[in-house]
Amino acid sequence: MKLAKCVASLGLLLLAGCHRGMPPVAFHAEGRPNTLSAWHVVEVHDGKLELNAGVVPYGLNSHLFTDYVHKLRTIWMPKGVSAKYSSANTFDFPVGTVVSKTFYYPRATDGKFSDVARTLRDHGDFAGLGLNMASVRLIETRLLVRRKDGWTPFTYVWNDAQTEATLTRTGAIEPMTLVDAQGNREDFKYVVPDEGQCATCHEASMVTNEIQPIGPRARNMNRDYDYGHGRQNQLQHLAEIGYLSDLPKPSEIPHEANWRDPAATLEARARAYLDINCESCHNPSGIANVTGLSLGSYMPGGSHYTGVCKSPEAAGPATGGRLFDIVPGKPDESILMYRMESTKPGIMMPELGRSTVDREGVALIRAWILAMKGNCDIVR
Repeated sequence: MKLAKCVASLGLLLLAGCHRGMPPVAFHAEGRPNTLSAWHVVEVHDGKLELNAGVVPYGLNSHLFTDYVHKLRTIWMPKGVSAKYSSANTFDFPVGTVVSKTFYYPRATDGKFSDVARTLRDHGDFAGLGLNMASVRLIETRLLVRRKDGWTPFTYVWNDAQTEATLTRTGAIEPMTLVDAQGNREDFKYVVPDEGQCATCHEASMVTNEIQPIGPRARNMNRDYDYGHGRQNQLQHLAEIGYLSDLPKPSEIPHEANWRDPAATLEARARAYLDINCESCHNPSGIANVTGLSLGSYMPGGSHYTGVCKSPEAAGPATGGRLFDIVPGKPDESILMYRMESTKPGIMMPELGRSTVDREGVALIRAWILAMKGNCDIVR
């Protein structure tokens, strides 16, 4: 017990070393602060985006695709409270919790403000040491704040000077250009969602209409993270610093595959990709439950419910004239592929959060469908 307390104290001291004199994190129990700096969660100081004391960075096993943007995720809680562990659902966070996600791009080498690098490589946000502003462009920071009456979303868009982010309730559009390692360019429009669109993805139940975070679940967070004093399992770290209670033995904690990990099976990678990108809507209680299509990795593989030989609930242009969501061995006859490869409103899926095609994700799901055995002569 003493050792655990020492480790927890060390972790908090290391985290506290990141804030460089920032005022304490401010939890606003009501109202809508106009600037991100009013919260003192992350701020730009001395050429870096820094995390405040007690603001804990975390990562996910698999990442949601958003036009190749990178994401720095953090959690902060008031002293004396903790989240309650759940094996399947989002953790039960206490009132006062602030979850943040900062969207940023590595800058392209030519230095134009609108040019950003198209890369999958993580970009130096480890150990809670923040981001080097000379090499990144900040786009937006989203907060989910646990107030007494539930979670409240806030979206703050960073100014061109990269010094402050301002509350944006109606969304925004940023014309940008992705530049890959070979110099190929792809113009696109980065779309910052409005508040209603935030609720669309984060609405946990059609019955209660309550919203909640998507990423902080056991299967997504059961992985190591570099906190600056060596790598440690994130869930164990959160438990040691008092941010997470009721954590079971490591062997009892579910683990999602990293869809980019070539050592994982094709099945595990594909199911993980669909889980993080689609499950928030396509689950038995989500806003897409009327489709009967559930894409969580916890669903039985190869089943009608996960799209195999499943007819859509409504026909139309979004099907591309195809008959089934997934046709084993035939990606070009599968509605899922048609919608993933499109960028047209009303056809593309996910319908929010992207203006470009996830080339690597499309290639993964295509390979997965190609490897499937069977046919759709008899609908199951």
